[in-house]
Amino acid sequence: MIEPIGNQYIVARPVYSSNAFGEEHKKKDRYHKTFLDHLKVCCSCSTQKARGIALSLFPIASWLPAYRLKEWLLSDIVSGISTGLVSVLQGLAFALLVNISPIYGLYAAFFPGIIYLFLGTSRHLSVGPFPILSMMLGAVVSRLTIDASTTTTELSNSSAGNVSSLEEQKVMVAATVTVLSGIIQLILGVLRIGFVVIYLSESLISGFTTAAAVHVLVSQLKFILQLQVPPHTDPFSLFKVLKSIFTQIEKTNIADLVTALIILVVVFVVKEINQRFKDKFPVPIPIEFIMTVIATGVSYGFDFQNKFNVSVVGEMQSGFQPPIAPDVKTFQATIGDSFGLAIVAFAVAFSVASVYSLKHDYPLDGSQELIALGLGNIFSGAFRGFAGSTALSRSAVQESTGGKTQIAGLVSAIIVLIVIVGIGFLLEPLQKSVLAALALGNLKGMLMQFAEIGRLWKKDKYDCLIWIMTFILAIVLGLGLGLAASVAFQLLTIVFRTQFPKCSTLANIGRSNIYKNKKDYSDMYEPEGVKIFRCPSPIYFANIRFFKQKLIDAVGFSPLRILRKRNKALKKIRKLQKQGLLQVTPKGVICTVDGVKDSDEELDNNHIEELDQPVNTTDLPFQIDWDADLPLNIKVPRISLHSLILDFSAVSFLDISSMRGLKTILQEFIRIQVDVYIVGTDDDFIEKLTRCEFFDDEVQSSIFFLTIHDAILHILMKKDYSTSKFNSSQEKGMKFDFTINTNGGIRKRECQVPVETRF
Repeated sequence: MIEPIGNQYIVARPVYSSNAFGEEHKKKDRYHKTFLDHLKVCCSCSTQKARGIALSLFPIASWLPAYRLKEWLLSDIVSGISTGLVSVLQGLAFALLVNISPIYGLYAAFFPGIIYLFLGTSRHLSVGPFPILSMMLGAVVSRLTIDASTTTTELSNSSAGNVSSLEEQKVMVAATVTVLSGIIQLILGVLRIGFVVIYLSESLISGFTTAAAVHVLVSQLKFILQLQVPPHTDPFSLFKVLKSIFTQIEKTNIADLVTALIILVVVFVVKEINQRFKDKFPVPIPIEFIMTVIATGVSYGFDFQNKFNVSVVGEMQSGFQPPIAPDVKTFQATIGDSFGLAIVAFAVAFSVASVYSLKHDYPLDGSQELIALGLGNIFSGAFRGFAGSTALSRSAVQESTGGKTQIAGLVSAIIVLIVIVGIGFLLEPLQKSVLAALALGNLKGMLMQFAEIGRLWKKDKYDCLIWIMTFILAIVLGLGLGLAASVAFQLLTIVFRTQFPKCSTLANIGRSNIYKNKKDYSDMYEPEGVKIFRCPSPIYFANIRFFKQKLIDAVGFSPLRILRKRNKALKKIRKLQKQGLLQVTPKGVICTVDGVKDSDEELDNNHIEELDQPVNTTDLPFQIDWDADLPLNIKVPRISLHSLILDFSAVSFLDISSMRGLKTILQEFIRIQVDVYIVGTDDDFIEKLTRCEFFDDEVQSSIFFLTIHDAILHILMKKDYSTSKFNSSQEKGMKFDFTINTNGGIRKRECQVPVETRF
């Protein structure tokens, strides 16, 4: 019964152990589904299930009917145009990293975006070329294709001899690897492997995307400086690229450098203006488009290519080329590279998508993202494009310019299409350094995530450590290995947190039924002889020893040491008793002679396992008071603890190894006459212990109570029984009524006819 009184309440109910509660409130028999039941549900067919599968496979069917035409269309068009211009520029720039003609970068920017419109679950992700993937793919292309100096005879004998030129051979390798990586992504998506994204925490994603931004920055330096830098994808590749750049820094093309710096300054300034006055501008200033037009016109008008020897985009073929079939031999040689590309592409895309899904509060489906990216890469590779994911800056543009849905992605793809079929030739005089500068101009937001470190340190030091280690590992090992190492490190921090939990000793606060860490409050009450110990994590094989040590520290003694000391003392007492040297007096047991000696070393080393058994004094004609002085000055540590309560409300599971260790701990306390109670566990926890034959004559199921306060009141009543002046028959028919004083204290009323215990 609960009686509210103002902002207080009074609860009247019996003191419940788990057994007593189970006897009074019978559990319902529930049917637990078997694997066969789940298989039947999985294989069943219904209209509702078919509709759910269709909506899951084609997410566009769920959001397009609810599209707010008047509110969202203009924003999506503006965002799509801005993103489309950036997609064109980045497609041209990132194709250079693959060592193929820039026109193929436009194919890679077009096909995945169309596929993602129908199959993707993110509303702000701009799918297409990503510089790190382009670098990884470029390394594969360089490894498998023939150098320009290769003779015609060697070319005809190569595994790709069915192609007629070096450029076509490079395109074939890039397309084949792209198709294979897409197939891998599609298979993983169909198998619902996308659940692995649950291991990508927000801190890990932030650190990873920041490291990716640094990789992008370094990858574009060779185009800004117009230097010949070989591709690197192995660990320490970023440092190798920097070393290559600095060793030939004197070869920098000053015209390219100056142009890129001017572009960067203008883009940064205008984007800052767009950000500060976004509420006043109807649409953001399309600075990328403006600078592209100006840079192309200036380069063409002043003939930069011939006067300053700058590197330009060059010839742009109009229209699409026919699709090609992938090379099976290349499949065999690049399976490992393709798998790495597939995983990195998915990780980067999902990391960026997660940022915007959290910001705008909508769900993502990792497996569906794999399917969308996989089919996008398959189509892109079939039409001579190359592997894509999402560029960090391009998605930032789509979101920051007001994009609401993937209609913006459709508009972006249309912009790319217009360039492919109509006006691509106008970009031929554009400097490659301008493309690189524009690609870097949108990285500010990602690089500014360095500010997360300070905030994370204040919130959670473990999350801050994950961010830092993810960033370092991705920088040092590269994005592929760095991501795997970061996930492993994150899992290690979880193990570390559970292996070394912050255990605490609880006490009653305000003389109520509330129990808190005794170090945190001043008005704490701890019943005499009672210790309440809380473990806030699962107990398993790796932390059971830590749990035991923390428990020993909390109670102030080792129960095993006390047990062994008592058994050693009992051996001496038995020996004296058999020799008739002990005498029972009103003051206790005394020894009638002096000088009796025994070898402690012999007792320590002979039959040590006997010392761990329960203390058995039934063969003695007297009881031993372990808290009194023993004969012959036998020293046994005295303990004031008579009851120990273990709060397991935060213990979610117990494995077999820790179960054995826990039982040993309980036995050690019970054998030295310390009553142990466990509180806060659910029914499944106790049922598992029962199935594993945890209980016996020493450790019984009656030690489990519903709450700490139930156990405390049970202990108070039990100790009051043991000191009662009534005989045993009277005590069996009585209960003591405990209630809360007006000042918050627990007091005992007079003995009376059995009533409910009140607290």
